[in-house]
Amino acid sequence: MPLSRGPKLSAALKEKLILEARQRREGQGELPELDPTGAVPAASEVPAAFWRFDQHPGYQQVQMLRAGAAHFGVADPYFKLHEGTAGATTQIGGREYVNFASYNYLGLCGHPAVNAAAGAAVAQFGTSVSASRVVSGERPVHRALEQAIADAYGVDGALALVSGHATNVTVIGHLLGHRDLVIHDEFIHNSSLQGMVLSGAKRLSFPHNDLNALDVLLSEHRRRYERVLVVVEGLYSMDGDFPDLPRLVEIKHRHKAFLMVDEAHSFGVMGATGLGIREHFGLAGSEVDIWMGTLSKALASCGGYIAGERALIDNLKHLAPGFLYSVGMPPPVAAAALAALQCMQAEPQRVERLRARSALFLAEARAAGLDTGTSAGLSVIPVIAGSSVRAVRLSAALFEAGINVQPILYPAVPEHAARLRFFLSSEHTEAQVVGSIRAIAHAIAP
Repeated sequence: MPLSRGPKLSAALKEKLILEARQRREGQGELPELDPTGAVPAASEVPAAFWRFDQHPGYQQVQMLRAGAAHFGVADPYFKLHEGTAGATTQIGGREYVNFASYNYLGLCGHPAVNAAAGAAVAQFGTSVSASRVVSGERPVHRALEQAIADAYGVDGALALVSGHATNVTVIGHLLGHRDLVIHDEFIHNSSLQGMVLSGAKRLSFPHNDLNALDVLLSEHRRRYERVLVVVEGLYSMDGDFPDLPRLVEIKHRHKAFLMVDEAHSFGVMGATGLGIREHFGLAGSEVDIWMGTLSKALASCGGYIAGERALIDNLKHLAPGFLYSVGMPPPVAAAALAALQCMQAEPQRVERLRARSALFLAEARAAGLDTGTSAGLSVIPVIAGSSVRAVRLSAALFEAGINVQPILYPAVPEHAARLRFFLSSEHTEAQVVGSIRAIAHAIAP
């Protein structure tokens, strides 16, 4: 299941989990201690849970979820087989569905110009650069893509990497160390959390979008550390809301901290022409130290990028392990992202249409009495179901009605906030939006 963030655990739940873990250890048996002579225990004495994958806690969790789904008579809602391009509609099992389970926000995946650019890159450069870019060299399309991204942000440079998740992991992991501090929104993406763990830096979180709490944390802790990084998202992928970026900029300047904004879901969506949260608020790109984004959503490709000042990009290009030791982005992937960015800028009506469809969905959902949480109505809109079982059943009912939307369950969100997460596209029609809301309201009715 998708995991982007974990819930805050209550004291009672923490105690329960600790007790269960202790019981599991006692049931499996601890590894025998060394005897006084220093003898090593025989391999036969090692519990099976420590050398068999079918007894790994992660696999046990997967099996538990499957058993629960079977108990409630619902099919696994994940890993559906799509038979063509997944946009506002998709083909599954020979049937067409209205599709709300794709990040294809601007309908550019499958756009003729994007497909043609990828095909031309294959013809000229092949399907791979066959090594890291530092070893095998770059292709003109890499530099063109990075320059276009830098221009979009109005900053010195940009760097494209092969994975959006790995971008956050390697950048945060490389830039910070054990003398540093990271403070992040409690709903920050898993990729950023993994980068923080890799870095060894101290980690603190503040309540979602509570910038007063962030200010207090910085006042209390800033002077105890060398570098301090604040990490937020431009548009939160579970809730569809966004932070007050001007206030964040003021806070980070005052405390002499770095600010990193993950624009995976906001670039191509926010701002009059889709240039992201900085355009939405009318800020210069230089006001944020590290701009991060992905190429797999509005830009219809795959990978991640960092944009910022020259010293940052030069540092990452020569030393960040996830770039230095990873194969370079395949030319057709870079070409597709560049073409999608050019299409977005040449066809601003796509962004306008996305905004209109998202606003319509939010208005219709609220009028129907659906709980959409804190969504701002910008491409990501949840419908809170109230429990994991209810969310899975609602997803299944909508699938039967010809609507494809994924449930988000505990522990991705708190159990009481289990939901369906709707991704809007510029290519959804008004009729599809209105009809889907009617179907949701009917299916969710008691």
